[in-house]
Amino acid sequence: MALAAFTTAAPPGVDQEPAQRRKSGIALVLLLPGVLYLVLFFLTPLVSLIITSFQAPVEGGDIGQYQAAFRWENYTESIAEYWPQIIRSFVYALIATAAALLISYPLAYFIGVKVRRFPLVQNLLMTLVIAPFFISFLLRTLAWKQLLSDDSWFTSSLKALSILPPDAHITGTAFSVIFGLTYNFIPFMTLPLYSTLERLDTRLLEAGSDLYASAWTTFRKVTIPLSLPGIVSGTLLTFIPAAGDYINASQDFLGAADTSMIGNVIESNFLVLQNYPVAAAMSVVLMAVILVVVGFYVRRSGTEDLL
Repeated sequence: MALAAFTTAAPPGVDQEPAQRRKSGIALVLLLPGVLYLVLFFLTPLVSLIITSFQAPVEGGDIGQYQAAFRWENYTESIAEYWPQIIRSFVYALIATAAALLISYPLAYFIGVKVRRFPLVQNLLMTLVIAPFFISFLLRTLAWKQLLSDDSWFTSSLKALSILPPDAHITGTAFSVIFGLTYNFIPFMTLPLYSTLERLDTRLLEAGSDLYASAWTTFRKVTIPLSLPGIVSGTLLTFIPAAGDYINASQDFLGAADTSMIGNVIESNFLVLQNYPVAAAMSVVLMAVILVVVGFYVRRSGTEDLL
């Protein structure tokens, strides 16, 4: 019987191959809905956008009529015409991201580290951080427009205290646009920072003090490196949507004609001018520049695993 068992036993690995194939098939079936979703709602619109960016106007056609072509001039002409808005978009987004980081890091550190012993207070503070999400983005920005308008009590008080000149304006300036971007995207910066700092081992901070390191040295050598994934995630979640934002810089909200960003250019060409190829070309340029900037930033920060 021992000989029979020996002769009928399969070589190692033979019985495992069908099981592995079945597991692979199950994994592919589970991945199929996600792949179809990405193809339908990401890849297909992206390909359509790229095709539209090369279209040419129909000769003798009406406004908004275009035909398939390979017109590279849509890119060169639009970049030459709208390069101030492109540069302004990334400058505003960079300043807003830096301001959001300066505000959010102390806030996230306080919630994630200092009040860790008080879960109720910690949860309450985190609720206050995400509370703006319960209100529409448009309504929040519109509220700030009313608060910063020339006839508001806030602006009138600043003028009465001679902090602002009598003929000064807050809305329609670069300050108001950057302020709106910073305010609206602070939760996107705070949440990743809190998620990282909440898991910070405070014994490492105590070890730094035991080794006679100053508070600033401990913060620079221990806290910041350990919270770097949260910093990178937060800055990406803030910078990317801020660069393409079109609400805060709109003349209907906090911006003016000389503070328009690339998002306003895309919106105007799509919805008002009906210049779909230029709008699509600007959209592709925006995505390409953001991809290059983000890739360079992530590699320089040493967190390639986030890509």
